[in-house]
Amino acid sequence: MKKKYVFLGIFTVVILLITTLFYVINKGFYLSPFDTNPYTNIEVANEESCLQCHQNTTGFSNYHNPELIGCASCHLGNTSSLDKNEAHKGMILIPGNLADAKETCGKCHIEELNKINSSLMTTNSGIIAIDKFIFGETNHPNHQFHIKDIKNSASEKHIRDLCANCHLGAEKTEYGEITQESRGGGCNACHLNYSEEAKNDLKNYLASNKTVLPKFHPSTTVFVNNTHCFGCHSRSSRISTNYEGLQETLLDEKDIADNDLYTVLQDKRVYKHMDQDVHHTKGLLCIDCHSSHEVMGNGKLYTHEEDAVALQCVDCHFKEKPNTIPYDSLDSESLLVFLHRDYKHSNKEILIAKKDGHPLVNTYVDSIGHAFLIGKGDGKLHNLKPQSKVCSRDKAHENVSCSACHSSWTSRCIGCHNQYDENEPKAFDLLDKKFVKGQWKEYVAEFSSSKPAIGVREHKGKRVFEPAIPGMILTIDKGSFSGKTGNDISFHRLYAPNSPHTTTKQVRDCKSCHSNSVTLGYGQGSLKYEINNRKGEWVFTPEYALNSYDNLPEDAWIPFLKPVDKTVIQSTRTDFRPFNLEEQKRMLLVGACLQCHKDDSKVMKQTLEFGLQPILKKLSAKCALPDK
Repeated sequence: MKKKYVFLGIFTVVILLITTLFYVINKGFYLSPFDTNPYTNIEVANEESCLQCHQNTTGFSNYHNPELIGCASCHLGNTSSLDKNEAHKGMILIPGNLADAKETCGKCHIEELNKINSSLMTTNSGIIAIDKFIFGETNHPNHQFHIKDIKNSASEKHIRDLCANCHLGAEKTEYGEITQESRGGGCNACHLNYSEEAKNDLKNYLASNKTVLPKFHPSTTVFVNNTHCFGCHSRSSRISTNYEGLQETLLDEKDIADNDLYTVLQDKRVYKHMDQDVHHTKGLLCIDCHSSHEVMGNGKLYTHEEDAVALQCVDCHFKEKPNTIPYDSLDSESLLVFLHRDYKHSNKEILIAKKDGHPLVNTYVDSIGHAFLIGKGDGKLHNLKPQSKVCSRDKAHENVSCSACHSSWTSRCIGCHNQYDENEPKAFDLLDKKFVKGQWKEYVAEFSSSKPAIGVREHKGKRVFEPAIPGMILTIDKGSFSGKTGNDISFHRLYAPNSPHTTTKQVRDCKSCHSNSVTLGYGQGSLKYEINNRKGEWVFTPEYALNSYDNLPEDAWIPFLKPVDKTVIQSTRTDFRPFNLEEQKRMLLVGACLQCHKDDSKVMKQTLEFGLQPILKKLSAKCALPDK
């Protein structure tokens, strides 16, 4: 009998061990930042010949120290030879470019490399798809492409000449830190950091004809700053410059001498000072919101950037209760970031993105339900405030995006003309990095700013109102590419969905949406409500002259209070459009009410709570609504 119980006891223990092992394998190990773990338990690298010459070199991050992983893990080469030429054979001086990342960074970070290879920052698929669509080379803007595969059609040459700098596959070929003018560089684009000592040593090394070896090595870390993002994201929709409160102009540096209302970037573009994003004023970095899961991607191919972005304002500024997970449910990538940043909140719940569930490791919720964010740049603790009562209880604006109300301004670009110059003597192919013959040139009429227009996103059965900008009001002289200048000019009036990144705590007032010509898509101008014989009528006087191609004001999206021609393409997305006529009338109906009733009046508050129709049944005899 005793043997039977002993056998059952042993059997039970074995089953428990197997069950525990199965759970660990499938669930992932628990990583404590205070204990030894798989990322710190690294066997010290065998002695390499590299260290015979490169002695006493410092500056490495803790997890890329050659005492742990050697030099060849990143730089390759022949580590068994003491002869300089032999030792340097096969060496990669600047590791991390995507062309060789599989042999360098990807040996340890294979999953991250697989993800980044599929990301839009690497493929540029959305940019290519829209450009080819606008040139008439495809039938819609949702095809998948990869920048490395494009050839030399009219649109592809246009991309090579004007756009192909900004992709991660562009190689970093020169030593030095990441700056405003940096483009590409693979892993280096985000993770390369130079200390002041490393910069000084590099300067001395180059000045000595590469004979005085540096003692300070640049580091490769998770400490990404905004300059890493700036080079590429200060172009196109200009998210980086918007975030910092800078609006591009067509001025030259000499035009604004010593004028503190402007800033000149390293590439000599002149920017006007505007309101900064409230998150920027608090010292938050881009990566405080956009974590590695978003930036590096998740391995899936996305068509456009908004498809790849999972983070939403409500993830931090939640309505009632935040979405969280415990520390021991973090994925391995998040655990690694948590470890590298030496966070201590492993005993607290961590916020996750509602859209895809990825964790925001620099956040936590305390025991009484208060949420906090730890700034990745300065380590400061920020209290994450839930939505205001106005936002959380507002029934009339449930399908309006946060940025539609909370964006203070956005960039505008109009009057762009594209023409090919087959004789351009300084033509440069940005993709192949070589001088060529012939180049597309862009001539811009105006850069400006305003409150964003509002468009309608119809996606997966939902209708959401989002900010929009005049992204492509332009002409393309396609005939110039084939030597027939002026014979085939196409005109496009396309607005693009946009997240301005000019967030402000204060929302725009009601009139700035419901009786604002830019918001409604009519362009800049005077929009007035005139009342005659108890009937009201909206009158719009545009600021810009009418464009000869479609007889609309130069900066407009749609005609004023007229049916929108659905056969004319009006957006860079197939699921995003301007207001139709009925939506315009509904917006302006509220605008008419606002001519007498203030935003915070009782009647306007009631429209937020109960909707517009019940209030219209209680009209005063004094009310003068639009006649049509």
